[in-house]
Amino acid sequence: MNSFSRRNFLTTLAGAAGAAPWLLNAASQDDIPPPPQVTLGKTGITCSRLAQGTGMKGGNRQSNHTRMGFEALVNLFRHGYERGVTFFDLADMYGSHPYFREALRHIPRDKIAILTKLWWRFDGKPDETPDDYKRRSCQMALERFLTEIATDRLDFVLLHCVTVENWDQELAPYMETLAKAKEKGTVRALGVSCHSLIALKKAAEHPWVDAVLARINPKGAKMDGTVEEVVPVLRRIKENGKTLLGMKIYGEGTLAHMKDECMKYAQGLGLIDAMTVGAESPAEIDESLRLMAKYPAAPII
Repeated sequence: MNSFSRRNFLTTLAGAAGAAPWLLNAASQDDIPPPPQVTLGKTGITCSRLAQGTGMKGGNRQSNHTRMGFEALVNLFRHGYERGVTFFDLADMYGSHPYFREALRHIPRDKIAILTKLWWRFDGKPDETPDDYKRRSCQMALERFLTEIATDRLDFVLLHCVTVENWDQELAPYMETLAKAKEKGTVRALGVSCHSLIALKKAAEHPWVDAVLARINPKGAKMDGTVEEVVPVLRRIKENGKTLLGMKIYGEGTLAHMKDECMKYAQGLGLIDAMTVGAESPAEIDESLRLMAKYPAAPII
């Protein structure tokens, strides 16, 4: 042992046939830096700069993550937390709430931030749905989310996938209900996830919005417009004092061959408060953590 460091000793043993799983984990743990802990804009919410997403190929209350099954996904949550991830990105549309409820048996609620999203389209077309129905539906959804996750509060609730310019008019009853929940402390911050440039521009200016989940990467893959079109809007979001959360950092996997460049770009923008990555394995979580450490974030404007 005198001629070996602890890491070399563990690595040597881990490479031996029949090495125990815990030993393999111990050998690699030292090489993986935890993500920075950051305070997200004016929300006062402190969590890891990297959020663990749950919506790869998500829809109809399932995703690649939930299709893993309870044991695999809960273990993935636990792996992220053990690596220092304290921000978890859920959604009703992904069906990920009950899975995270199980993870909270092992992860302390007061050490993490939970983001979820309301899929208002379950209620039908906005212009054909009565406002009172929208309000009651939103309230019932919030109560269900709290039960499904087994928590007394949600750190972020976003209106999921807004696409039209007048989303604030179509979804006003949901916004009113969420604002009341924020006043009561059931929800800490409100916002939208955007899936069009025109909706993103509205979110940048709207006073109701605390946080925007926006698609950004260096190639414009799966984004709301070209990089040249989107970045000025993201800058406007920050200039207006809102929290900016990045998604599609690797272009929903289409840019997996250039993750180094993608992380370097996201970290160097000086605009993103935190980013969500939908890792589907412990190795993918570890890879993003290494890249985040390799390319420290530029100061946020």
